[in-house]
Amino acid sequence: MSRQFIVLIGFAAAVTTGCATETPSQKVGRDLLLPAEVETITALVPRNATLESLLRQHELAVGLVDAAVKSAAGVFNPRSLRAQRPYRLVRSFDGVLREFEYQIDADNFLRIFNPDHKRPGQLQAAVVPIEKETIVTAVRGEINGRTSSLIGALDAVGEKIQLALSLAEIFNGSIDFNSDLQPGDGFEVVFEKSTHAGEFAGYGAILGARLVADGREHQAFRWTDPATGKSAYYDENGRSLRRFFLKSPLRFEPRITSGFSMRRKHPVHGDYRAHLGVDYGAPQGSAVVSVAAGAIVSAARAGGGGNQVRVRHAGGYESYYLHLSRFGKGIRAGARVAQGEVVGLVGSTGTATGPHLDYRLRKNGVFVNPRIEHGKLPPGEPIAGVHLATFRRQLDDVRGRMATALAESARPGPDAVRAVQ
Repeated sequence: MSRQFIVLIGFAAAVTTGCATETPSQKVGRDLLLPAEVETITALVPRNATLESLLRQHELAVGLVDAAVKSAAGVFNPRSLRAQRPYRLVRSFDGVLREFEYQIDADNFLRIFNPDHKRPGQLQAAVVPIEKETIVTAVRGEINGRTSSLIGALDAVGEKIQLALSLAEIFNGSIDFNSDLQPGDGFEVVFEKSTHAGEFAGYGAILGARLVADGREHQAFRWTDPATGKSAYYDENGRSLRRFFLKSPLRFEPRITSGFSMRRKHPVHGDYRAHLGVDYGAPQGSAVVSVAAGAIVSAARAGGGGNQVRVRHAGGYESYYLHLSRFGKGIRAGARVAQGEVVGLVGSTGTATGPHLDYRLRKNGVFVNPRIEHGKLPPGEPIAGVHLATFRRQLDDVRGRMATALAESARPGPDAVRAVQ
């Protein structure tokens, strides 16, 4: 059962008068309502608040704020409260803290409480997992004039951007979400979804998905390797969807504003010169990720390229990310990066007319067209033959769950349907 926040306002006592032996004519005294002994406050954390400043504003008794902060410090950083997160505080009218709860994230909350009311300064703290109800649900959507992106199409069926990001991450080795989606394309996806107290509390794993991009069908199914316990996504033939390179260094939504060319009119200088990369128009501050695992050669200013990160990969490849507003955490020469790790944020440093990413790829010392080169790479590694039969049975099960959930939808519509199993 989901944990419910119970608001305790006070208590009432019934007082009766009379002898131990009651007679029919005896009158019973009226109930006396005693005043509330505690008050409960529920609110959102204000900007720039710490645990100490938040508790002090509620006029707790001298010494209890310090005791509460000290008890919390063993399990939580008291200075890391985030604005607009909900909290609940129960205090007596003489300033004694009875209980404090703060939602850390979608999965946990901080609880500070007094187990013994006779010793108000003896407070205990714990980080407690939020109990959730998880269901399996499926949705179907379409890319059209009103929903021209994956985010828009999922929003149209009542889902959130987190699901779109997860779906894009699964297919980012085979689909460039910046350019491949076309009107008429669509998707079906079956996934886990959690709620707490009737409210959305996050997504779990995507179990399977079918996505049509630029008229081509792509399928993905989650499989956990029994030997390693690690989960990954595979196509219907059991081949890994992870490629050596991601299709794009941006998750999706941005557009290609300038392609690879040996002769392009420069937008600032006005002359014709080679453009050895692909420009993606993207909002300032958008995350830029490394297209493959590798070692950082440099992360520094590079003339007209502004803030630039250069990464060396296996097979003689190097990738370049130009015009960044700033570098990612820990991004410096010599550091290792994983595929999909953030190397910087979109900006307009150097010679640029606005925020965008200039992404370049070099092979054996020669710059190549990234979009063509990505298409040449071989498919992912297959599931070991000894596990293929098990994988196919699981694949059939996921397909069946998706079909059942969609067929049993209570709210079918022309553009999308959703269902719960």
